[in-house]
Amino acid sequence: MTEAQDEAGAFRALADPTRRQILEDLRGGELAAGEIAARFAISAPSISRHLGVLKGAGLVTERREGNRILYTLAEDRLATSIGRFLSAVCPEQIVLRHTKWRAGAQNEGS
Repeated sequence: MTEAQDEAGAFRALADPTRRQILEDLRGGELAAGEIAARFAISAPSISRHLGVLKGAGLVTERREGNRILYTLAEDRLATSIGRFLSAVCPEQIVLRHTKWRAGAQNEGS
């Protein structure tokens, strides 16, 4: 798979609001599939399909613990996919954000 195809898969996965919400929910840490499903008013099989798309795009990882499947946000993969696109489309914004983050970090240390 080429880099462009890889990124296209990530953006296809991000196109759905349910999948974006799952990613936001995983920001707080690892969650079991059942815990994720309980947060939505759609069926567990639908959530399972959404998780499959996210896993296929490399945006989440899973591990088994007994009969539970635990999902974790693949932060580096998400940041790389989105960051590469943003760097190409609006590089000056990336520079501005890094400058603001560095200034904020220095002010916090003072």
